[in-house]
Amino acid sequence: MIALHDVLSVAGDAAGLKTPVCRDGGVVLDRAAFRARVAGWIALLQTRDAQRYALCIDDPFDFACALFALFACGKEPVIPANATPGYLADLADAYDAVLTDADLPLFVASDSAEAGANAAANVNAATNANANAEATPTAYAAHPIDPQAPLTLYTSGSSGTPKPIRKTLAQFNAEVHTLERQWGALVGDATMLASVPHHHIYGLLFRVLWPLAAGRAFDRAISLEPLHLQQQIDQGGATVVVSTPAQLSRWPALPGFAALTPAPRAFFSSGGPLALDAAQEYAAAYGAAPLEIYGSTETGGIAWRRQDQTDAWQPVAGIEVRRDEDGALNVRSPHLDHRGWHRTDDQIALDADGRFRLQGRLDRVLKLDGKRVSLPELEARLARHPYVAQAALVPLEGATRERVGAVVALTEAGSEALRDEGRVALAKTLRRYLADYFDVVVLPRHWRFRATLPFDARGKLPVAALAAAFEPRSEGMEVLAEARSGDTLHYDLRVPPTLVHFAGHFPGLPILPGVVQVDWAIRLAADHVPAARAIASVDRLKFMAPVAPGAVLKLTLAHDAERRRVQFVYKLSGRECASGVIVYREPA
Repeated sequence: MIALHDVLSVAGDAAGLKTPVCRDGGVVLDRAAFRARVAGWIALLQTRDAQRYALCIDDPFDFACALFALFACGKEPVIPANATPGYLADLADAYDAVLTDADLPLFVASDSAEAGANAAANVNAATNANANAEATPTAYAAHPIDPQAPLTLYTSGSSGTPKPIRKTLAQFNAEVHTLERQWGALVGDATMLASVPHHHIYGLLFRVLWPLAAGRAFDRAISLEPLHLQQQIDQGGATVVVSTPAQLSRWPALPGFAALTPAPRAFFSSGGPLALDAAQEYAAAYGAAPLEIYGSTETGGIAWRRQDQTDAWQPVAGIEVRRDEDGALNVRSPHLDHRGWHRTDDQIALDADGRFRLQGRLDRVLKLDGKRVSLPELEARLARHPYVAQAALVPLEGATRERVGAVVALTEAGSEALRDEGRVALAKTLRRYLADYFDVVVLPRHWRFRATLPFDARGKLPVAALAAAFEPRSEGMEVLAEARSGDTLHYDLRVPPTLVHFAGHFPGLPILPGVVQVDWAIRLAADHVPAARAIASVDRLKFMAPVAPGAVLKLTLAHDAERRRVQFVYKLSGRECASGVIVYREPA
């Protein structure tokens, strides 16, 4: 292990320069290539006056190179959660300039001794072309970095508004050394594979900074699914997977899940709790459940668990925890910018062994018709019903009163109840169950049923994404319910009366166009089968009955992976009104 502020200062001996940094397919980019690439970024940045840079680089290797070049130049990196124009506009006061993947061209370097020279030649050429630099950068020159160099990340906060979290490189350095002490022996020389971006603290630490400081490679590609993981394993051998509960819960149902060879040494998960049944599937397939990491952008990592051993959270080495009188978790950690106690909004119960269990958020309490209700308490109770795998509640704006909406991911039994009894009956069943524990005025009045909850790339459940479940999608349809049975998906879709596609189709007798129904089927199929976006044809297309504004359609999507096709059937009031087969191309 080296200190992060010494990454550009350690001796440039031949052995050290061959230390792996990044695996790009069958190519290994070593420290020589890394330092040469950083030198090119430094030469470019030295020609610019801007001090604060929004770092919007998707390629993790170039991101790491640009990040340390900014540190070396005494400039301040700002890492937005995403690079969408609207999001960057909201943060316009936080940065002076933006760095993207387009600022320097990609380069190709072999894993031979010539890697550093090839990289240096490329970055020098890019620097001369783009920055008119007067001096050629020295690829292996030492560049001192201030250990207290600032870095700003953004989190959504409880309100959903981007919240800046200003940290120092020293805080990240403390955390990567903690990670190495805790799990370095388990990880060993494994390549870090990731399904998470590096624009948030979890991905930044586990995907980029920890391997960089420990001298192990991170993979340049995002790991999308088990078959892709196997390709990366075939190229790199020993691996560790860095992912989120949303991804890890989905993978066991995909081809190749239990056949990864050699098996990853560990699966890391963060961003929220991993469902117990998913943890058990990993334990059955690989002998151990994923290592779940609990923490926040403000605090860094706090605790960990493996659910095949316990559901309680064990503080990470060097972290102290305590419980306030109101149940709030307090943390004292070397990853903070002070030595005192940091109060969180998570409520916990401590056990005799110093471990804790989460009991919801203290900052999610509403008053409905004069009654106070804790949304986490409602969620926890709802999650105990045999029909419910996970539940999230969200306040909804109403014309006359505040409302609560429930977004529920169903168990297999819940999905069966949805198919057999219908959406309305299922919602009534869950309301009756909650009524045994809560005043009826605080119960959810609006329900959406899903195969999975709308976790983002960080494994979080954004308030905006939950609220969006109660609005029509951008394509027009309103998804009331979604359930899975094997390779088949079942939907209840409401057709909004104000749908733009009714205009002119037809005057006086509006009918939903058939092409819209096909488009909806393709889009919903692609949500769960990304390959379905590459349409080869739509076969056996039939339209048997018209669909009027306000109709509630039942849509079934049956996926045949071997034949690369998805059969869809729409029903209206129990009768088929449209059907067809979506055929998609074989991946290139």
